[in-house]
Amino acid sequence: MVESGSGSGSVLGDVVFVGGGGLPDEVAGTVVWEVPGVDGVGVDVAGGVRGVVGGVLGWLRGWLGDGRFEGSRLVVVTRGAVGVVEGEGVVDLAGAAVWGLVRSAQSEYPGRIVLVDVEPGVVVGELGGVLGAVVGSGLGEVAVRGGRLLAPRLVPVPVPVGGVVEWGGGTVVVSGATGTLGRLVARHLVAVHGVRSLLLLSRRGEAAEGASGLRAELEGLGARVVFGACDVGDREALAGVLEAARAKGPLVGVVHTAGVAMDGVLGEMSGERLEGVLRPKVDGAWNLHELTQGDDVRAFVLYSSLAGLLGTAGQANYAAGNAFLDGLASWRRARGLSAVSMVWGLWEESSGISGGLGEVDLRRLSRMGLRALSSSEGVGLFDAALGSSDPVVALTGVDVGALRARGEEAPALLRSLVPARRRSGSGDRVEGSEQSLGARVAGLSADERVRVLTDLVQGVVAAILGHDDPREVEADRAFQELGFDSLNAVELRNRLNALSGLRLANTVVFDYPS
Repeated sequence: MVESGSGSGSVLGDVVFVGGGGLPDEVAGTVVWEVPGVDGVGVDVAGGVRGVVGGVLGWLRGWLGDGRFEGSRLVVVTRGAVGVVEGEGVVDLAGAAVWGLVRSAQSEYPGRIVLVDVEPGVVVGELGGVLGAVVGSGLGEVAVRGGRLLAPRLVPVPVPVGGVVEWGGGTVVVSGATGTLGRLVARHLVAVHGVRSLLLLSRRGEAAEGASGLRAELEGLGARVVFGACDVGDREALAGVLEAARAKGPLVGVVHTAGVAMDGVLGEMSGERLEGVLRPKVDGAWNLHELTQGDDVRAFVLYSSLAGLLGTAGQANYAAGNAFLDGLASWRRARGLSAVSMVWGLWEESSGISGGLGEVDLRRLSRMGLRALSSSEGVGLFDAALGSSDPVVALTGVDVGALRARGEEAPALLRSLVPARRRSGSGDRVEGSEQSLGARVAGLSADERVRVLTDLVQGVVAAILGHDDPREVEADRAFQELGFDSLNAVELRNRLNALSGLRLANTVVFDYPS
């Protein structure tokens, strides 16, 4: 493999291998790009992770926006970014975050990107046959271990019995404590787990809205409560708050719920949006990890999101931050430290992150087969995950009927949750749709073609916007007037591509605005 910071690369058949920061000069059917890693032993691990993820974001935007590679498949290669077999921990923390970001890119650009993780020490340039098998498999993400191709799937697990953490009378630290999920877990720790000392961290501390009421409630339940006005991404400030807490007793637990969302499709994802989301996730979690290593921490809980596992479209930054948390939990477990990343789906109770979701956004999540959790379900799942032997546990409501209805269009990660159905003789709908659509319009007059294609687009738009009747979508109204945003535009483009077999531009609703 040739370093290609200047845009060069090495060509093998119809494959270009790229290492470094530049796009390849050659155009090939497959572009293999190996991203750098961060192993967790450097001086500024969080900064290193943010640097790598920012570099990948810029590279992806360049590659996806370059018309030369419109017909190419990109294979993004990491080393030890995922823990695959039992006992194998994540090695590359930056790579773990990259997987989240790239998963979102895959959702926005279906079929154009493949994620591959190999073991440390493997020479990527010698994997020609294996990479060919990966690309030919049709899988979107694969770990290569001992010559085997392994793809991730969510599987239901029995709820553990027992396994309640013995907190030992010390202080539990909760970050993001004045947010919706932080308040819920603080109450639960006191009321159910018997925790009697809490350090509640948030940017505004006791000046945050509702903080005084939360204090009164928790103290009424018998707990000692200390608020800390602290940005967990600020290492010095966090160190000072934790040291002050230690003076009053040992630190025995950490629950990191802090996070923000700054959504936007990949083409609009700025460095500022990326940094703003990664700071509480990456810097905050790493600071808590480093600053509590000398404490007897019985439980180190990270609040993650399914965005990192599913790669939610329009949330590449949020997906990267949460995938880092999943990687950190695996990394800690491999070193004998307590950790569990609780990968949450949507909660019914609105939070600072989910509160900005509109009806169209909620319908999109529902179509994915996800059901919102009630607060009572959520705290029950918290207890179950706390006793899990796995470092990463997905906690979500699942609508099996919605998943079954989507068939092979359901997210690959969720398909194992639905029993397989026998294929009909008519074949796959998407693969056959190009021929059927072409057959429908081939013998029609020009006017009839316009009518058929208008009906098709109206039907897709109505489904995206949640209209029962496609006639509610006026064909001469601009998409923006109908309520479309950039994420709706991406979904429309992807659906029309699947139905037609074409590869429409990401800007189709702006190029043809009605």
